[in-house]
This record gives sequence, structure tokens and C-alpha cells, in this order.
Amino acid sequence: QVQLVESGGGLVQPGGSLRLSCAASGRFFSAYAMGWYRQAPGKERELVASVSSGGTTTYVDPVKGRFTISRDNAKITVSLQMNSLKPEDTGVYYCNIKMRGMDYWGKGTQVTVSS
Repeated sequence: QVQLVESGGGLVQPGGSLRLSCAASGRFFSAYAMGWYRQAPGKERELVASVSSGGTTTYVDPVKGRFTISRDNAKITVSLQMNSLKPEDTGVYYCNIKMRGMDYWGKGTQVTVSS
């Protein structure tokens, strides 16, 4: 069983920054990818960024150049540095781990970008 706990969400003005963190615990049997998803009001959950077990990062186009994902394998954490935030970045952000074909999710943290 894998547990994920997110932190770092909040209210920020457009152009501001936030850093999300996710701490994982449990049993990790093999290589696993870590990522962040978000769900805006009335929309489906979508991938924002991911980092593979080897450190390869992937970003969706709207966040490229603004967001940076990083992981610490020793501490089993993944972070998302979000800069130049826009109102359309508003949503609930979920931490995700993919391992052996399974998806593990945190409960989410709210990010609101508004003036």
C-alpha cells in the first residue's frame, strides 16, 4: 500500500508562485514514475507534469517554462514549483505514483489563482 500526502496549495495572485510537495510512504517494489495532475472546476483530471524513475521530465504545453517538477528518491518526495501562475492554473492538484501498472493518488491540494 502506498500513501501520498500533498501540501503547499493556497491562494495566489496572477504572476505569483507556489511550490507543491508530496510525501510518499509505503512499499515500493520497483521503479515508479511520479507526477502531478490537476482538476479544474467542471473539467476532468489532467496530467500537468511527470518525472520518470530515471529522471526524465514531461510537461503539458500550457505549463512549459513556468512549472518545474523534481523528485527526491531518498526521501520519496516529488515537488512542483509553479511560477508565473495564471487564473487557468486554478484547480485541485493531485500527486500521483505509477508503479507496476497501478495508480496511487493523494487527496489533493487546492490551488487558486485570483486577484
